[in-house]
Amino acid sequence: MTTPPESRADRRRATEARILDCAREEFAAKGFDRTTIRAVAAAAGVDPALVMQYFGSKRELFGRAVQTFTAPPPKDADAGAFADRMLATLGLKLGGLPEGTLAVMRSMLTDPAAADHVRGMLDGQIAGAGAAVPAPDDRELRAALAVTALLGVTIGHQLLGLPVLREASPERIAALLRPALNALAEPTQ
Repeated sequence: MTTPPESRADRRRATEARILDCAREEFAAKGFDRTTIRAVAAAAGVDPALVMQYFGSKRELFGRAVQTFTAPPPKDADAGAFADRMLATLGLKLGGLPEGTLAVMRSMLTDPAAADHVRGMLDGQIAGAGAAVPAPDDRELRAALAVTALLGVTIGHQLLGLPVLREASPERIAALLRPALNALAEPTQ
């Protein structure tokens, strides 16, 4: 039995997903400033022009790479899968955010326009995460708690430079956060 050939749209989605996966790895390893479009393209096995065609700029590529939920959740998602997806970009966020993103985050508590920008971005992340929460009750609230917990870690690490967060590896931080994220995703008794 032969499988039907992939459509052009399927190949495009697969290439885009491969570029995003490679971008996450590059940004997590090198931070925003030291990651290049050429390096991402080489890791993904595509031409740099194709990366630019799909994403427009390095900033847009980074923005898409840090989105935790860009695809529908698997049908049999569980709390562990939810936690894995939430933590997938933590190393990237701790590796170094673009200066523009940091500037908006620094301003979000004092500038209404910056606050609106961050709120809109977080609303999108919460909506995507809420759709992936396996617990049937309070999906959006659970997602908001998970997203803002990771936001707090990012602020403590990137903006406040808390030594205990700076000294811990992203893997260690993720391991300690995983049980809390699992608990948020599990149905209440």
